[in-house]
Amino acid sequence: MNKLMGTAPRHPGLWVDLTDADIHGSQTIQTLQTVTQGESELGQLCSQLASLSQQGRWIVLISPPHIGYKHMLASAGVRMDRILLVHTKDEVETLWAMEKALTSGTSSAVITWTSSLDARDSRRLEIVAKSARALGVVIEDVNAHSPEKHQIVNPSMTNATSNFSAFH
Repeated sequence: MNKLMGTAPRHPGLWVDLTDADIHGSQTIQTLQTVTQGESELGQLCSQLASLSQQGRWIVLISPPHIGYKHMLASAGVRMDRILLVHTKDEVETLWAMEKALTSGTSSAVITWTSSLDARDSRRLEIVAKSARALGVVIEDVNAHSPEKHQIVNPSMTNATSNFSAFH
């Protein structure tokens, strides 16, 4: 078998031709907290997204709110034919979509809007960042962290336990 292979690498992982982007593939995923649904944060990223859109890879927006992002991106010079919108049904699907977009190699940037990240989700994104091949940004709504301010309590239910004690 040695004669057939000659001096060629013997491990399939070594047969892959790596580019500079693959060698330096590890990225960080930024988490930005917002009270404006990410409008000002996206505005700060626009110039970077404009240059990334010129690479010909996707700029992925996952679950963006209705904040006028299309006009904002277009006026900053982002190629709109490179924008890929992903609408998800819940937080689990949002994080899954982000993970897949970051590691696929077809995206330049992945921006995700989410209500909140718990410790488990943050750890999952840290692990994904090790193999990410795109800029990752999580825009986290800080309003989702605040507890419910207005709880409606039915006054008749507060005395329900004492009313049951009257029935012997």
